[in-house]
Amino acid sequence: MAYSVQSKKSGKTYYLHSRLVTLRGGREQRIFFFAQDVRDGSLDSVPAGYEVMENSRTGLPMLKKSA
Repeated sequence: MAYSVQSKKSGKTYYLHSRLVTLRGGREQRIFFFAQDVRDGSLDSVPAGYEVMENSRTGLPMLKKSA
């Protein structure tokens, strides 16, 4: 089951995903993003060292590194 969070501003549900992308220099980096539907690469929980926050202006969820 994909990790989901509901926006306090819009009430929409977003699901957490992860993808491995290749940068211009050839280095690979893992990115995390939220989508309104469940796709390939969905995650069951928030990665260690991260916390979910919501953009106060847009209401979109984001991952932030924990302090």
